[in-house]
Amino acid sequence: MPPNGHGAQLRATAPPRLDRSAGVRRQTVPRRNRSTLWLVSCSDEMDSSRDSRGICVPESPCAPESSGEEESEMKDTTIAVDLAKSVFEVAVSRRAGRVDERHRLSRAQFSRFLAERAPATVVMEACGTAHYWGREAGTRGHRVVLMPPHAVRPYVLRNKTDGADAKGLLEAVRNEAIRPVPVKSVDQQVLASLHRMRSAWMATRTARLNTLRGLLRELGYSIPVGARQVVPQVWVLVSDADSGLPDALRPVLAEAAREIGEIEARLRGVERSLEAMARASDVLVRLRTIPGIGLLTATSLLAFVGDVRRFPSGRRFASYLGLTPRESSSGLRRRLGGISKRGDPYLRMLLIHGARSVLLHAKKKPSGEHDRLRAWALERERARGHNKAAVALANKLARIAWAVWRRERAFGLSSMEGTD
Repeated sequence: MPPNGHGAQLRATAPPRLDRSAGVRRQTVPRRNRSTLWLVSCSDEMDSSRDSRGICVPESPCAPESSGEEESEMKDTTIAVDLAKSVFEVAVSRRAGRVDERHRLSRAQFSRFLAERAPATVVMEACGTAHYWGREAGTRGHRVVLMPPHAVRPYVLRNKTDGADAKGLLEAVRNEAIRPVPVKSVDQQVLASLHRMRSAWMATRTARLNTLRGLLRELGYSIPVGARQVVPQVWVLVSDADSGLPDALRPVLAEAAREIGEIEARLRGVERSLEAMARASDVLVRLRTIPGIGLLTATSLLAFVGDVRRFPSGRRFASYLGLTPRESSSGLRRRLGGISKRGDPYLRMLLIHGARSVLLHAKKKPSGEHDRLRAWALERERARGHNKAAVALANKLARIAWAVWRRERAFGLSSMEGTD
């Protein structure tokens, strides 16, 4: 029943007028006819999540047909994929904030799904296998967007499920403040894999060395400081029958020493592979002309950064690596703290170690032989201490690397100009 009477007859009303000012469709109805509007609008709903601008006004039956531009926007398709080892959750959206299709596909089915679908925007988290599937989707004409996982998590409301993760991707991709992760090429992933294997073997080698040190220390054998001292000392103790080492431990310690030698041989093999790839790349040859940037730092930059042209300045590049101060400011108060430590910790560690090496070698040279970079670094060390000077120099090296890489020019004194 109408709200303004029992059994009252509805009077014919003129169509509601459309006010398009400010880009929003509004319905203006005479006061005397407002009570009859409920028949038209009783099924309308307001849902701000349906439009990327946060405005969604119900369609009126008297509204004109949508323009061609609006129809093209409606045809835009976004495919969110929650990646997994064997089962993929896919959510297809043709309008912002709404899921039109859901699919649960195996690996083979998902590959066929990408091939059969019209070109669309494919959104995935930058997690395991994301770069492989990103390349696969790119070869089939899709636009690929990889989202940082930590930025997608706030968009997953309530319980975490595959469907909720896919819906969260659809919401997160609408946030322009979230910067997508570039899809890595096969060459980049080869370099990154070599670095990951080297890091894993280095950790294993360190663990074995510490184990040998600890076991022998409990028996009264003290080994001098330095990783190079451990294996030779172990072999001396094992081969000497009068060393007092228990016979039950001799074969075990010998096997551990042989394992460390094998790991060191693998490390040398990885470094030879990196050296061969570095000599074949002009970018890596130019990066290695920078003080403090050697084989490992240069190849890791190419593997994990990719295209440096996406950074408009050297400061942005240093900020991406977590070498700029963390800021906590409000109003007229500006407060800068320690470095943000964002980005890849492996890259940041290599740059800081390279800066420490530059400082160490600069101290061994007479003051008259220092170039501007080393003189500046030693001045920072005298003013702020060794650790802060090393981090500041790592920031400077990152900016220089950006300039050398971006301008395709080897390092020189002129390369320090305009690195900001």
